[in-house]
Amino acid sequence: MEPLSSRAVKATSSLSARSQRCRRLPTHPFSPRCLHTSPSREATPLPHPTVPGPPPQAPQAAVSFPQDRIAKKKQQAELLKQGQQARADATKPTGALRKRFWRNVSVKDTGEGLQVLLDSRPVRMASRQVLQLPHDKRALATSIAVEWDQLVSAQQALRQHFIPMTSLTSRAQDIERADTNGDPTIRDALVKMLLRYLGTDTLLCWAPEKNIHEPEYEGRKSLRKRQREVAEPIIAYLNTHIFPGVTIQPILDEDSIMPTKQPEMTREVIRGWVAGLPAFELAALERGVLATKSLLVATRLLVEWSREFSHLRRDRADGENRFGVDEAAEAATLEVMHQIGQWGEVEDTHDVEREDLKRQLGSVILLVG
Repeated sequence: MEPLSSRAVKATSSLSARSQRCRRLPTHPFSPRCLHTSPSREATPLPHPTVPGPPPQAPQAAVSFPQDRIAKKKQQAELLKQGQQARADATKPTGALRKRFWRNVSVKDTGEGLQVLLDSRPVRMASRQVLQLPHDKRALATSIAVEWDQLVSAQQALRQHFIPMTSLTSRAQDIERADTNGDPTIRDALVKMLLRYLGTDTLLCWAPEKNIHEPEYEGRKSLRKRQREVAEPIIAYLNTHIFPGVTIQPILDEDSIMPTKQPEMTREVIRGWVAGLPAFELAALERGVLATKSLLVATRLLVEWSREFSHLRRDRADGENRFGVDEAAEAATLEVMHQIGQWGEVEDTHDVEREDLKRQLGSVILLVG
């Protein structure tokens, strides 16, 4: 066995040899280095440009005055108006559809009915048929004339939201023409679509009596109680005058979220009544159902204003309020109004939707009145 002293001498000599080899390594930047023999280098500070003068002030909130806010809103409204005017300008574009080819709009009473004339040319529907109204619908003809008088280009007439009453009247005449030709396709599809809304009718979907997510206010009615107070008079009127002998029941129970189907006899009676409506009344009912998501509310509004059901209003007491646009809109948006009363209204959303709903319900009355 080798003595300990000789082994220590050999280890020392080996370390010295490695140190010599590390010192002889090339100084290439990517070559390996021994950390214990590499010379240390100090950091080289880079010049940092400085701005002469005192430091800037801390940011502060700008003072806002009511006059400044009003002026800003007026400026934004003016810019928006200029943009709309630039898009609707009928003189600069050169396309044929971008120019208004008529000057005056009038209503002419012909022997067959009322026509809306653009100068001397009658308004036509998408099927190229002349738009002709019954003699007793002069208010409807006047509203269509106002729509066309407000257009600034012929291209706008291709968009339904510019001529809503013209589109609604065309829908009614398409149903009437199909009935005359013995084609039940449009009427059957409409009846099938409208009956689907009865299963989820807005008037019959009542909220639970107690809601853990709804704050309780002493002396304030629950949403379910308010819905019952609005829905029960409408249902009672329909059961008495329109659907006698049928049972219309709420879709949701107090403690259940599973919908309840209406009795089969109720569905068949309502189906037969809808299928027998005249063309203008059926088109108006479609518009009312799509606007309110309620077949019963649209039916109540239609019966109140249609000439076909004027005999139901003969026994009305003097001073009794009619079921109009406000009442129908309240019945269709009662849950939304209840939530607005608790959490507040979203500007440019709830108010715009409410006014648009009233506009659509007003078109129902204008079509059948």
